[in-house]
Amino acid sequence: MSNFEQWGTLAIFVIVGCLLYAVIMTVNRIMRPSVPSPQKLTTYECGVEALGVGWAQTNIRYYIFAFLFVIFDVEAIFLFPWAVIIGDLDATTRISPVFALVAMFLFIGTLLEGLAYAWKKGVLTWD
Repeated sequence: MSNFEQWGTLAIFVIVGCLLYAVIMTVNRIMRPSVPSPQKLTTYECGVEALGVGWAQTNIRYYIFAFLFVIFDVEAIFLFPWAVIIGDLDATTRISPVFALVAMFLFIGTLLEGLAYAWKKGVLTWD
């Protein structure tokens, strides 16, 4: 299969997906009941009026913990395919096993450096 045929197949799937999305949304718009009422047009459909202000100050540590979780979750996502592929590498492949091993250690080292920096700054302590 040539490169052009592969991209053509992808283009067909994208076009069919977009058309399917357009058809589903159009059928949804045509078939759904549209009965707007003053109650439905309020901010909350549950019937309870909002009290007070919607703004509240949140501790920045929640965001930092979430960000650190995402970073190490992405690391795990990168480690699994690498672990599967590294066993198939040998002297005949384009990428040498030593290069793949060094690249992964550099990647893990960069993440550990970030973790050490966060630890040094006291981000991981909970008061």
